[in-house]
Amino acid sequence: MRDDEVLARRFEAHRPHLRAVAYRMLGSLSEAEDAVQEAWFRLSRSDTDGVHNLGGWLTTVVGRVCLDMLRSRTTRREDPLYDQDGQLVRLPDPIVSSADGIGPEQEILLADSVGMALMVVLETLSPAERLAFVLHDTFSVPYEEIAEVLGRTPATTRQLASRARRRVQGGAPAPDTDLARRREVVDAFLAAARSGDLNGLVAVLDPDVVARSDGGTLRPGGLRRGATGVASQAIMFARFAERAHPALVNGSPGVVALSADGTPLSVMAFTVRGGRVTALDILTDPERLARLDLGAVTGRSGA
Repeated sequence: MRDDEVLARRFEAHRPHLRAVAYRMLGSLSEAEDAVQEAWFRLSRSDTDGVHNLGGWLTTVVGRVCLDMLRSRTTRREDPLYDQDGQLVRLPDPIVSSADGIGPEQEILLADSVGMALMVVLETLSPAERLAFVLHDTFSVPYEEIAEVLGRTPATTRQLASRARRRVQGGAPAPDTDLARRREVVDAFLAAARSGDLNGLVAVLDPDVVARSDGGTLRPGGLRRGATGVASQAIMFARFAERAHPALVNGSPGVVALSADGTPLSVMAFTVRGGRVTALDILTDPERLARLDLGAVTGRSGA
């Protein structure tokens, strides 16, 4: 077997791990694929004779590629959107799977409970903070190696990761661990929304619940706080719930809503903590929805 074929096979063995790194860094499945492909190009053009840990080398390469991509986000459609109060409403790409369970590839992507709430908080970090946190806290890359990617000192890199860690712990506390109980809460939310039961909705919502919606640049995004306001909005859009398919969204109970002709209307991710919904993240951007593979949930494949 030729040397380039051996190198390609070694790279493919690391691809799932590299996609997981890139997804956490970018929050975009398509951009994550681009970053992994760029890592392959760099590998194929590099002299790796002195590389003893190819997986670690590739992890830092993907980190560097993602850092450059984050820094270059200026007018791209995937840029974060903000509401009138300056609050972030851009949602990362959801990973949607059947309510019965996730597949092996998705399991690798979602290792370490990468829920939507965590991904949303990662979107608020600076590129350097995000790199330091993702590589160190999630993939155990030493600060010294991350510092080389950032062009910072290890001490500064440690501070970046620490600052990011505090943001994550404050903005994305761990959800309840009982998946069946979380599904019950989501089902109760949908039932109340369908019937227009405001009190029933408020009962399953945390008093400080946050609902974020992202419709892309052509549709206004929004952020709503508080159980009563979120409940009122849910009843207003209860028609979506009439065609709701249960799903797992980033490994947690969620819902995919379709129009009468099967076109995806929304993907809803629920964060449940203490038996109540603490966050509701709704992607309604038609272009991004069309790119998702929702076949395991709806019976139809995405574009």
